[in-house]
Amino acid sequence: MTTPGADPATIPQLLAAAAGRDGDGAWLHRDAAPAITFAEAAALVGGEAQALATQGVRRGDVVMLVARTTPRDLICWLALTTLGAITLPVNPRSTDRELDALIEQAKPAHVIRTPGPWPEPAGLQADLVKPDDLAVLIPTSGTTGRSKLVMQTHRAYALAGQGFPHWLGLTGRDRLMTSLPLFHINAPAYSVMGSLSCGAGLVLLPRFSASTFLDDARSHGATEFNAIGAMLEILMRRPPRPDDADNPLRLCYTGPAPPRERQLEIERRFGLEIVVGYALSETPYGLIWPRGARPYETLGTPRQHPTLGVINHARVAEDGELLLRNPAVTPGYWNMPEETARTVKDGWLHTGDLVTAGPDGTYTFVARKKEVIRRRGENLSPLEVEETLEGHPDVLECAVVGVPSELTDEEVKAFVVAAPGRELDLAALRDWTAARLAPYKVPRFWQQLDALPRTPTARVAKHRLPSGLGGLDLG
Repeated sequence: MTTPGADPATIPQLLAAAAGRDGDGAWLHRDAAPAITFAEAAALVGGEAQALATQGVRRGDVVMLVARTTPRDLICWLALTTLGAITLPVNPRSTDRELDALIEQAKPAHVIRTPGPWPEPAGLQADLVKPDDLAVLIPTSGTTGRSKLVMQTHRAYALAGQGFPHWLGLTGRDRLMTSLPLFHINAPAYSVMGSLSCGAGLVLLPRFSASTFLDDARSHGATEFNAIGAMLEILMRRPPRPDDADNPLRLCYTGPAPPRERQLEIERRFGLEIVVGYALSETPYGLIWPRGARPYETLGTPRQHPTLGVINHARVAEDGELLLRNPAVTPGYWNMPEETARTVKDGWLHTGDLVTAGPDGTYTFVARKKEVIRRRGENLSPLEVEETLEGHPDVLECAVVGVPSELTDEEVKAFVVAAPGRELDLAALRDWTAARLAPYKVPRFWQQLDALPRTPTARVAKHRLPSGLGGLDLG
């Protein structure tokens, strides 16, 4: 049980605290039905937990949940955490082959493809779980082979939930909206846990739709949303409307940071403020812009806890890799002791991201350690080339990778997607890039795609790009 006056340290304790603090407050907002209050949610979770226990779910069981971004799936997940089960949430778009591979890897005791009817309310038992018990196995997108299953604890989710409102200045008057999946860490740790911690409302959109996003925000009264990947750029590529800024949104949490001028353009168009942060499945306590500060084009400074104070430490290794140490760092990867040993050393999480440290305590992203391209004796960051290319009006988005060279090191290849209504002249685009970058950074190979492959969290899946030296060789 939580010590009186202490912060909740588990997921069910966060829910119980919210229900005890403001039981009649509206929490889960739905399109065609009344909002579910905090007290009603706690009772529904209690009833679901009882039903799952009757079906044989026990503390410590791994349970695969095909997780859709819906209130019903959320109640099921919260019930599993209440029982002390370890949830393996998976993408509902997974093929049977992909699900079979995860089942073979994690060997779950139970698989829930679709939760049943809404449960009968019952009492919530919040004392069955300890803070350092595993809550979730988060599948990550590996570059090759099987996924890594990141182990995350109740403590990590509780700390994230308490931190998120503090970092963004959220209160019970806010309403958080997310279309991000429940099978990764962003929506559950920040939007769900954050809303429980500060008493804010929560809106779950089943999917991201640029054409209806602002209307969804208006109809639900949303004041904050989380964006990842290309979501903001996709919104910006929609035809402008006079009422774009006429919406209740005041905050957007995203990362990495857009270029400064682009960020200001987005904020002006939609009438909101962007807060930039950096985190991983391996820890929700990464970096974030400090409240009231706007260190453009950086990842911010280490996130800290509103009552526990300084619990998160960062440093840069000799090779430029960002290392983090905090109580929300993963215990490791499920049944992967060697990978765990390589990633978490003496309590320090090796993020795999290269950064530079500024004199103001901020960190700036340079490149993924494994994505740095070695060309003509020089190291180059694909991100710099991508940002340059995406500044061209004919380019919607792009991905830059290293490909084998007939000599030594690597060559640079660019995959480019045309902006709506535009046609790409790859040779002209190569010349445009050459006028802005050093010669060794200019891609030699160019290939146009209709769309870039993406992970379920909308990040570019570079390992799924066409292999080889296809496309145009522009020297």
